[in-house]
Amino acid sequence: MEMKKAINTSGAPAAIGPYSQAVEANGFVYVSGQLPIDPLTASFAEGGIQAEARQSLTNIKNILAEAGLGMDNVVKVTVLLADINHFSAVNEVYAEFFHAPYPARSAFAVAALPKGANIEIEAIASR
Repeated sequence: MEMKKAINTSGAPAAIGPYSQAVEANGFVYVSGQLPIDPLTASFAEGGIQAEARQSLTNIKNILAEAGLGMDNVVKVTVLLADINHFSAVNEVYAEFFHAPYPARSAFAVAALPKGANIEIEAIASR
């Protein structure tokens, strides 16, 4: 019996290091932090923090779809922001992807993110 299974899709950017887009183990899917990279262009989404948040969440949605899950399966989200002043704007976009009962969530301001990103979002989903 396989303890964990890697999940990968072309609907999200490829990992930029030695990790998987997501890993499934024991009925949970752990989605790695998603930068706001459009997998078609390999560039950050343009249009400001809301477009960037939307791209990060779309990447998560596409990875979960590859695992046969949706955003309603998400039980925990972590949002990393280069600027905590973007919190309210990100919440507006977040509400487009999640509905009650909302997943648990934490949000942090960080000193820096990979590739100079403004946002990175990771998620845990349950079957």
